[in-house]
Amino acid sequence: MKKALTRLGTLIAAAGLAISPVAAQAQETNPGTPDHQHFSVSGFKSYEQLVSKLKQIEQNSQGRVSVEAAGHSNRGRAIHTATVGHGDKVIMITSQIHGNEPTGTEALVNLLQYLGSSRSPRAEQLRNELTLVAIPQMNPDAAVLNRRANDMPWEDVTASFPSLANVEPAWNYYTRTIQGHDYSKRPGFDVNRDFHPDLDYQPQPEDFPGRSSQPGWYITPEAQTIRDVYRSLTQTHGKVDVYIDLHHQGPYYKVEGSDDLVTLSLSGQFVPDPNSPEGAKYSEYADRYNYDFSRQLNVAAYNALQEMGHSPFDNITLYPQGLDLPGTALGSFALNGSGTVLFEVRGQTQSMGQKKRGQLVKAVETGLNGILDSVAAGTVHEIDPEDYEKIPSTDR
Repeated sequence: MKKALTRLGTLIAAAGLAISPVAAQAQETNPGTPDHQHFSVSGFKSYEQLVSKLKQIEQNSQGRVSVEAAGHSNRGRAIHTATVGHGDKVIMITSQIHGNEPTGTEALVNLLQYLGSSRSPRAEQLRNELTLVAIPQMNPDAAVLNRRANDMPWEDVTASFPSLANVEPAWNYYTRTIQGHDYSKRPGFDVNRDFHPDLDYQPQPEDFPGRSSQPGWYITPEAQTIRDVYRSLTQTHGKVDVYIDLHHQGPYYKVEGSDDLVTLSLSGQFVPDPNSPEGAKYSEYADRYNYDFSRQLNVAAYNALQEMGHSPFDNITLYPQGLDLPGTALGSFALNGSGTVLFEVRGQTQSMGQKKRGQLVKAVETGLNGILDSVAAGTVHEIDPEDYEKIPSTDR
């Protein structure tokens, strides 16, 4: 039987704390939008430390890991890719599209260090079977500011796209206080709403301001960079088999009847099936969309976490389903044929401390390794996709 879960926000409301209209609006734009998102970045790598660590991993890998600047943020910071392996199965993993969500970044660095240095039979198999392309920090400007949105005023958009000069700014453009951060002096965009399933799409004035159930526009350099990496991989390898995006969901979910907080949530559903009546508007992508494969990948991660057999690995849930978010990287790339997995790990707050941070990074690593092993060995295709529906659910 699925565990029943309730939002910790229910407890907040019961205590008489009102949720602001901004928080309510953010709640409607899942995935990756907790109502209150105050994370401590103490102990996590700064942008400069991350760049230095990636270069060190490359130098020590004896040619196994290649680090490149795939593009640049709006403020000119390099967005790095790290590639390891030469197999036919292509896996792209991204983290920190929201700058205050760094757990996945730490997990990716650990994974790259292992694959770059280990001579174990397992590491050799992964390198032989997979081509892994990691982007540990998609939004470095936001990471430096420890906030969700990038650092980009609307004027920078219209400078790049003059045809948008007289349109209303995009709906995901932050100019006020959101999730405790004041964007009035340094506005920016939720980059994870700036994707479009048409990888060649060019912004059109009539598509603004848009809304969460519509595609984005590739108006931010961060989304453009990720799109370009994805598109280049499809051109070189035929397709990106797997796309994984690493997020935080904040400490807002708990198991009903206990004080156990959810460790992380998984999902493979971000748009309705193009072969269904609900997804008819995406019918042009119907031949590419592979929801069953996404479900198998998520089960592979879930099984690996369950095998750990102890806290914090036992409170793994299914992220809220029924989403229609083509403006997310996950939604757009799923429509382009990639199996997709969302990781939404519990947020790090100052009260959780160094030990909890390490446990949660390990949870992300464990789930990722479950996917990599199953894809490399081919056993992912033996998983019953319906097992996905047995993962404990999470209520909104």
